[in-house]
Amino acid sequence: MSITTFVKSIQDIMRQDPGVDGDAQRISQLVWMLFLKIYDSKEEEEWELFEDKYVSIIPEGLRWRDWARPDENGQAMTGDELVDFINEKLFPTLKELEIDETTDERAALIKYVFEDVYNYMKNGTLIRQVVDVIEKIDFGSYEERHAFNDIYETILKDLQSAGNSGEYYTPRAVTEFIVAMLDPKVGETFADFACGTGGFLTCALEHMKKQPEYKLTGGEEAVFNGLIGIEKKPMPHLLAVTNLILHGVDAPKIKRDNSLEIDTRDISDEQKVDKIGMNPPFGGIEEKTVQNNFKKEFQAAETADLFMVMIMERLKENGEAGVVLPDGFLFGEGVKTRIKEKLMEKCNLHTIVRLPRGVFAPYTTIHTNLLFFKKGEPTKEIWYFEHPYPDGQKMYSKTKPIQIEEFELEKKWWDNREENQYAWKVSMEEIKEHGYNLDFKNPIKEEEEVIESPLEVLNKIQENQIQINKIIATIKEELYS
Repeated sequence: MSITTFVKSIQDIMRQDPGVDGDAQRISQLVWMLFLKIYDSKEEEEWELFEDKYVSIIPEGLRWRDWARPDENGQAMTGDELVDFINEKLFPTLKELEIDETTDERAALIKYVFEDVYNYMKNGTLIRQVVDVIEKIDFGSYEERHAFNDIYETILKDLQSAGNSGEYYTPRAVTEFIVAMLDPKVGETFADFACGTGGFLTCALEHMKKQPEYKLTGGEEAVFNGLIGIEKKPMPHLLAVTNLILHGVDAPKIKRDNSLEIDTRDISDEQKVDKIGMNPPFGGIEEKTVQNNFKKEFQAAETADLFMVMIMERLKENGEAGVVLPDGFLFGEGVKTRIKEKLMEKCNLHTIVRLPRGVFAPYTTIHTNLLFFKKGEPTKEIWYFEHPYPDGQKMYSKTKPIQIEEFELEKKWWDNREENQYAWKVSMEEIKEHGYNLDFKNPIKEEEEVIESPLEVLNKIQENQIQINKIIATIKEELYS
């Protein structure tokens, strides 16, 4: 089944169900079913065959093969019987599985995934139709499993237009470029502390799979154990876990938690990592209790600011990071200035790639930047690279997204840096003179007049209003706390 046919057939069925409201719920509904199907395939095709003492944590009768497939007479649950089974037996049992420190990681995964997952569909006949479409996929086949990765990427990409859920998906071209520049090695730890749907982690995995060390004894295990993710919201957590399982990781080390709730003053060496690739949520606001996990001079309400401080603390000496941030961080003052000052004292902020408008469209049209830095040495100068639109294109969009091939410009320049029409450098002295304002424009390229469409203007107004409301809420909190 083709990518387009699979996704469209599932969406068409779900749109008929009165219980599913919007793309985000449709994706969540689809993915818990996919997760059980994929998990059952792992059990049936691998773990049960090659592990003599393997026992499933899922009770008999509740595994995918027990209820999703027709019996020997071609009969399968449907209608009200299927709805009752899912709501009154399957979900309660999986949510209440008993686990402890001795429980196998693969088994514990079931409970962690289903703790906050819901069945939105109310029509059992439509559920049966969705199940039948999913059942046609053979995850035991390498070819089909590999092809399904493209289907899954399409599903994740749909999040970009699913309301606020777009924050969980970073365009694949951006994650691939950041990972390529960080160049994680087999045996190193690679982390994303707000991992969303797991894009950075899967890119790091695929990057390390190409290295000779991966095929040596223990190489695969070293890579799997070195991938670390944290995601605080249930839907993207489920999406990320499923994403990594599809890429061959039996027990993904993706914790459902808020990374910012760790006291940054007490981070141990064991909690530090070699490489970090991240896209912190734009414009989020954190509670005072979360801010208290940071030193007084770095306490900020904005989520991305706190993540920048946390990233510095979670890196090992000589560790490297690639982080997606909006323009607001570059020119921001107050706490942002103090964070940037510390960043450039403790780390070498060697490169800022300035992306044009629309990379994250339609979720947001604001300008974003890719910051690359290495811990353990101060910044002496920053190289800037202004990423251009492809010839003939004036804006990125959902139908015309940024492509990995476009980053060949940066890759060819990266190890042999010279100033050109896209690249320039700024000294630390000049940065200090500008009060740590990092919003330096391309001095070679003349400022082009940008004529925005009415929709772009409305989007800007809406985004500004959201930020104003968040600032007002923060001020009120400070006044009444």
